[in-house]
Amino acid sequence: MNNDIIIRAEKVSKLYGKNKKEASELLKNGADKDTVYKKTGVTAALWDVSFEVKRGEIFAIIGLSGSGKSTIIRCFNLLNKPTSGKIYYEEKDIAQFNKQEILNYRRNKISMVFQNFGLMSHRTVLENIAYGLEVRNVPRAERVQRAKEMTAMVGLEGWEDKPISSLSGGMKQRVGLARALANDPEVLLMDEPFSALDPLVKRDMQFELLSIQSKLEKTVIFITHDINEAFKLGDTVAIMRDGKIIQIDTPENMSTHPADDYVRQFIDSADKTQVLSVKHVMVPPACLVKPKDMPSHAIREMANNDVSTAYVVNEKMQFLGIVSIDDAIRARDENLPLPTFINTDVLTCHEDTLISDVLSLAAKSRYPLAVLDNEKKLKGIISKAAVLASL
Repeated sequence: MNNDIIIRAEKVSKLYGKNKKEASELLKNGADKDTVYKKTGVTAALWDVSFEVKRGEIFAIIGLSGSGKSTIIRCFNLLNKPTSGKIYYEEKDIAQFNKQEILNYRRNKISMVFQNFGLMSHRTVLENIAYGLEVRNVPRAERVQRAKEMTAMVGLEGWEDKPISSLSGGMKQRVGLARALANDPEVLLMDEPFSALDPLVKRDMQFELLSIQSKLEKTVIFITHDINEAFKLGDTVAIMRDGKIIQIDTPENMSTHPADDYVRQFIDSADKTQVLSVKHVMVPPACLVKPKDMPSHAIREMANNDVSTAYVVNEKMQFLGIVSIDDAIRARDENLPLPTFINTDVLTCHEDTLISDVLSLAAKSRYPLAVLDNEKKLKGIISKAAVLASL
């Protein structure tokens, strides 16, 4: 048993229609979704879908309408029952749960946040948030306290007694999120929860989710049709098409190694600066010198590489600064050691920093940024031109 895997789909298919056996044979032989429907009248919402979700990660599933992404997420809480295949929660086949086990699973282990909020208009904000606890017969004082904690966590303090009708779309979505979190579930299912929000509110809710995730470390399965949203939120991203999984990977690996043209087209619409890190656009420095080198050696190295600055590293390749051709000449003429003229006031960044996060640094730096690892070792340099070219 792998304790890191909290939920797993194994060869899950969901077919709608009478001739499922005939449709299955066609799908096994490689027929596409449209062909199967024309020949059998069966809709293949999912076909042979398998993946694992690690405990504590945000697993984003992206696809266009009809790709099967909403169907699969509803299989995880048994709102949809697979035609074939299995869903495992902590290595237990949820299809084998009895009625009480299903009830416990839905109340305590897994919660869902819907696109249309799903709030009750006759209840206040606090009463909506506490609803799941009320269903579980949690004592009133305890559920009110818990609901207040969740209200504060999603930034709605002071709105506890307001009617739902007085809230904006973004605030309603915060209530939906707080209600799902109030039960303290292990897994949070989110089916395009921010798609109805305007761009600014959507950005705020994305940030809110990431902030909450950093505190609570829940497992989140997040459905979206927005590649930028998937890449921004997802630790792991799965792309679906016509009921099938096309590729599962980290946003970074998917950007650099798309599985096929369909994935590539999806990614071409994404903001690469929000996905790719500095290490993908950095280059080796043309000229390296060490503190013990003579100034004349530094001058010669810069001349041979047709550059006017050299990056200075110690014996362990740790970055110390840069020396310019003018200062190297001055050191030689004045017979002074090279370290006398090392400029340590040089902007640096980590190799795993997102390109979007170094845009302002690169814009104001006189020199290419020095790219360092966790041990301050020089891994490469990134120029202003390289940053701009990645946009």
